[in-house]
Amino acid sequence: MVRVNRKIGFVWAIAAGLLWAASPLFAQEHGQEQNGHTTGETHETHSEGHGESDGYDAVGTVMNHIADANEFHVWYNTHIALPCFLYAPAQGWSFFSSGKFEHGHKAIDGYVLNHGRVNRVADPAFPKGEVHIEGITHQKDTVLKAGKEKVVDVYFATYEGKSWLLDKPSTLDGGFLGGGITSFYDFSITKNVFTMLLAAVLLVFLFTAVARGYRRNEGKAPSGIQSFFEPFFVFIRDEVSKPMIGEKHYERFQPYIMTLFFFILFCNLLGLVPFFPGSSNVTGNLAVTLTLAVFTFLVVSLNGNKHYWEHVFWMPGIPAWVKIILTPVEILGLFLRPFSLMIRLFANISAGHIIILSLIGLIFLFGKNGESVGGAVAGGIIGGLFTVFMNLIELLVAFLQAFIFSILTASYIGSAVEDHHHHEHEEAH
Repeated sequence: MVRVNRKIGFVWAIAAGLLWAASPLFAQEHGQEQNGHTTGETHETHSEGHGESDGYDAVGTVMNHIADANEFHVWYNTHIALPCFLYAPAQGWSFFSSGKFEHGHKAIDGYVLNHGRVNRVADPAFPKGEVHIEGITHQKDTVLKAGKEKVVDVYFATYEGKSWLLDKPSTLDGGFLGGGITSFYDFSITKNVFTMLLAAVLLVFLFTAVARGYRRNEGKAPSGIQSFFEPFFVFIRDEVSKPMIGEKHYERFQPYIMTLFFFILFCNLLGLVPFFPGSSNVTGNLAVTLTLAVFTFLVVSLNGNKHYWEHVFWMPGIPAWVKIILTPVEILGLFLRPFSLMIRLFANISAGHIIILSLIGLIFLFGKNGESVGGAVAGGIIGGLFTVFMNLIELLVAFLQAFIFSILTASYIGSAVEDHHHHEHEEAH
């Protein structure tokens, strides 16, 4: 019998870590790079303040939908506000609802809402309190990064006819993902954070119900919700944990493996729901997959036995000159494993969302933004049929990616805790 009670604490631990990691303190932004802004050549300027556009921007629409946001967009101008927790060293903390931005029409204490994300006016001379703005302007500028020129998107808030440069939230990626330290930090409950908390609450509720079922039906056949989850529990235990980690050690790590599987699965499934409280691209966010990969890296590293580290730093039975070559490769492999976990989950989930949104966009492309009714109908039929098919594929991918992340994590843990005599037996064989 799988001990479900132990898993509840792990769900909350992962949710707490992801709550911070999914904030823009760590997460990447799509299409809002401003650090290193120079007086380079301006390529294009147009207004994007209130969702108006001269045509259908397929790439921009897709990227905005898969990016994180400080509000849920339900339909046209209908939004569900989320709480904002913002900190700027120059002015301290600010707490308010994202609804106060009035979908980008207002600035609050120098903060504005730009494509669903909170940005801040970089100039401290911008008036504080609540002020109405004319909109958000966008232009492409040339910046100097690592000695190379790069064309990036830069955003400005227009207030009383003047353009004010906007900062996106600070990130700790060192610019690797396009971020850096700016004038403020965003610790808000964003779409992704809300979905992760929702997934954690659902898991605690379901696991608690299943645990009650085990206590009530002790010695009997499972029933109710217990009978539904029993095959999942047995499958993860018998096909993932036991074979990968081994009979001796698997029980120690079973709660972590189970939590990983169900947390990723629930986030994936919620992402397939096209309306509130779903639609968030949680595991398609590098910050989330990075945090999960770091958890795995820590579990593996902290539980690695003497023989595991011996085979990493100074492999026995190998000539010294070969060890000099292999040791750096093995050390590099310690970090490549979690990196591959991070990229695999992120890429597969993001790709699915991008394909589905692109198929839906065929309606607007074929219809030429309303000019061709026949084209819109054709786009709707073609896009609709392929979208149904892709959603079925994505449902399979939701389970598959949760399973792959779990089984690879179990295999890494198994290699770290493997007994020495078992390893010698395999080598002899």
